[in-house]
This record gives sequence, C-alpha cells and structure tokens, in this order.
Amino acid sequence: MIEPRNIDLNLLVVFQEIFQERHISAAAHRLQLSQPAVSNALARLRRTFDDELFVRTAQGMQPTPFAEQLAEPVAAALAHVTQALNRQENFSPASSERHFTIAMSDVGEVYFMPGLIEKCQKLAPGIQISTVRAGNIDLKTEMESGRVDFAIGAFDDVSEALYQRRLFRQNYVSMFRRGHALAGKKITIKEFLSAQHLLVSSRESPYDRINALLEKAGVRANTQFSVPHFTAVPYIVSSTDLVVTVPQKLADSAAQPFQLEYVRPPLRLPSLQTNIFWHRRFNQDQGNQWLRGFISEHFAEQ
Repeated sequence: MIEPRNIDLNLLVVFQEIFQERHISAAAHRLQLSQPAVSNALARLRRTFDDELFVRTAQGMQPTPFAEQLAEPVAAALAHVTQALNRQENFSPASSERHFTIAMSDVGEVYFMPGLIEKCQKLAPGIQISTVRAGNIDLKTEMESGRVDFAIGAFDDVSEALYQRRLFRQNYVSMFRRGHALAGKKITIKEFLSAQHLLVSSRESPYDRINALLEKAGVRANTQFSVPHFTAVPYIVSSTDLVVTVPQKLADSAAQPFQLEYVRPPLRLPSLQTNIFWHRRFNQDQGNQWLRGFISEHFAEQ
C-alpha cells in the first residue's frame, strides 16, 4: 500500500497536468518547468505506481486505465489541499477581479449574457465572464480541471461528478415576422405543415430530438433552408416568410427588437429544462458558490 509519506505530493500535481493536457510540453509550460523535469517526474510516478500511466500516441499522451481511475481522486485531493491552504481568502464580489468561464449554447448566450452583464456591472464590476460553446468541449474534463466554472443548458447524460440546479423549464414555440399569414390566429396542423420553415440543424442535445419530431410530423418536406445555430434565426425570419421553431426564451428575447411574433405549434413537443451545472471539486469554492447563487437568484423560476 502506498502511503502519502512515501510519495512526493508534487508528483501528483505533475500527474494532473499531464492528464489534463495530454502533452509533456504543454504540462511543462503550465507548471513553468522544463520538459526533462516533467519527464523525470513521470518516470518517478511510473516507478511508484508500477504502471505506465501515460502512453505516447498520435493523439498525445493517453492515460492507461489505471491513470483514468486515479485522475478524479487526485484532482479532488489537490482541490481540498488548495482549499485548506487558502481558507483565509474570502470572496468579495464587489472587489473581486476573478475570471469565470461559462459553457453554454448560442441560444443560451442570447438569453443569459445581456442580463448577466448588466447585473454584474452593478454588483461585481471587476469580475470577468467569458463563454465557450458547450457542444465543442468535454464538459466533465474542462470543469474538473477548472478551465470551465459552470455550464448552463439543457444537457443530458452529464457526469455524476457534476452537480446541478434547475433554473427553469420552457416550451418550444413557432416564431415568424409580424404580419405573417399565420399571425393572430390559432394555427392548424395543416397550416403549420404548409408554411415554409427554417430549420435549426443543431446536433446538440436536446435540439436534435426536436428536429427529429418536426421531421416526423412532415416539416422537412417544406424546408428549403437551414442554419447550424440559433443566433442568425431572428435576422432571417424577420425579413422572410419563414417559420422557425425555437425555445420560448429565445423568442421572448427576439420578439420586440426584431418585430416578431410566436405561437405554440400544433404539435406535441417536449418542454426544455435548463439547469446550471458545476463540478463537485468546486462545490465549496466561495467564488463558485457566489456566482451560481447569483445566477439562480436572477434567472431561476420558482
């Protein structure tokens, strides 16, 4: 049995960086060490655990099954050590200059970012917030490493390492320009299917399931145009006769500035639940606690 006294705990820091970066040079850069020093540390780790830990491949240094098992406990242990060493550092939103990164979809950015910017500028003027596209990253890995602080969205099949809190549930609506032939009336399924539709061909869950239901109902038969993201949708439907089916929060945000209207479609579509997610490593981090509480306070529906 390996006891803590029998291993240099700094080696675990090296292990964590190699696991996150998958390249010796990148890990060395983040640790501000030379590549030989990191390679040396990896050799000591291999002797200690009697395992290769990382194997060089065309995709970088890939972890062995044992290293995969080791990664999360090591990350959690290092987080606890960091927390213990910095307990005296209280988080003050009014004076903090901390940088937070939030993963969300483009439709999430449209809805959350304007309000979040406005409220943070008043209550936490020094805080920096940036977003990354949730569909382009591995949420568990990025949040475990601390490179991403939160994820906001309707994500399915998330890791058990991620805690979550419900913000709100919303319906899908069909949106079109003011003055459209479908405006001001209860739309029948025949009228809905006869209209020209714009399809948001997002492959991100759960939007992919909605597209499948629309297609099953026959919408695709009348679809000539599609876009991969939601951001361009208000611009397109405001100047055409196209109909698009989107989450209601997006329609709420876009209706007034783009002169749009929306109605419930004559189809049975599942509602969409949006949650905020964070990694359990940072559950006790004061800054993390403050911002997730701040977001819940201003965006969660009771």
